[in-house]
Amino acid sequence: MTLCAVGAELIAARYAPTLTLSGAFLAAMIAVGFLGPSAAFAIPAASYTVVWIVDRYRWRALLINLAGSATPAFLAAVAFEAIDPPNDSVAFIVTLALIAAGTMAVNFAFSSTMFALLDGVPVRRMLRGAVPLMPAVALNVALVAVIAGIYDQLGLLALVFVLLNVIAFTYMTRLVIVARERTRQYANLSWGVLSGLIRTLDERDSRAARHCAAVAAFSRDIAKQRGMSKRDQELAHTAGLLHDIGKFALSDRVMERGGQLADADWRGIRRHPDIGAELLRDIGVYGPVADIVRTHHERLDGRGYPRRLKGDEIPAIARIVAVAEVYDTLTAPDTYRTPMNSFEALNELRRVAGSQLDPVYVEALADLLSGRGTDYRHADEADFDRELDIERRMNEAVAPST
Repeated sequence: MTLCAVGAELIAARYAPTLTLSGAFLAAMIAVGFLGPSAAFAIPAASYTVVWIVDRYRWRALLINLAGSATPAFLAAVAFEAIDPPNDSVAFIVTLALIAAGTMAVNFAFSSTMFALLDGVPVRRMLRGAVPLMPAVALNVALVAVIAGIYDQLGLLALVFVLLNVIAFTYMTRLVIVARERTRQYANLSWGVLSGLIRTLDERDSRAARHCAAVAAFSRDIAKQRGMSKRDQELAHTAGLLHDIGKFALSDRVMERGGQLADADWRGIRRHPDIGAELLRDIGVYGPVADIVRTHHERLDGRGYPRRLKGDEIPAIARIVAVAEVYDTLTAPDTYRTPMNSFEALNELRRVAGSQLDPVYVEALADLLSGRGTDYRHADEADFDRELDIERRMNEAVAPST
């Protein structure tokens, strides 16, 4: 049983930097029920010691792990012996399950507190990590009850078979968690690169970051106004945030604005949606966002760029981003033209609705703006970092799909 516990701990699924759930706990609880206090202490102690020899992590952390796992298991075995429920009974299984739950609670509270003190972080923050672990705790307690029943009825060979299956399950869980962490790191890198490009673009054109943030907010709110799903609202927001990413490749002469542009400059301007889309595809993760970025300068009448798409050939969210972009360009104080007020801008949007812009989304914007204050209507204080909200995006990148 000790070998199974050591093997389980070596491939344990790490849910947090300081907390581990694995088959070693199950082996310790079986020892609590059937082998007595000495074995209940020795199994987790051996497991954590072997893992420390392999991983060579901080020796103070080893002491916390030993005190937080072996000591509660020993005390649990002493308590179980004192209660002495009759073997081959429901009371035996229920008592062991309750003691297992209590042991995990003591382990979590002690280890979280000690690791918080060791690492200099607030204890309360560490203890808040208990909630996400509740399903795993319930699973472990249930497994303790089931395995105890199997061991009591069928003996050691059946127990070893079950523990080997638990080890296999633990290993597969670890693979899933490692994959999620790598996805998080990749998403972090991708958003870091894209954020850096937007900030560089902002250095060349001081309106870029504010404009992207404003278009993102307006796009999300128009999608919400039209009753689109949460996913499509987030898609509109992300596409709005990144819609001008392709301008990174434009020349300084184009970015300076106000100068005379050559034919080559206009070709570059018409290519920037394609450049942005290809950049997003190369970085990955963003799926339909690339298609929206590619088509946000298309027009309903087919006179847009870069593909001269018409009507419903243009993705709905690209048509939303187009409305948000034109509106912000007309009303922004940092644009190259005299800014319009909200009423004037809506009149201009309605004038080109049906030819350049989708009238459905123009009117959705009009409904959205009615009764809103100047700060919202003109988005002068739109903030790129707030709209980017990179921590939320990191968490969503590794969240299970529903």
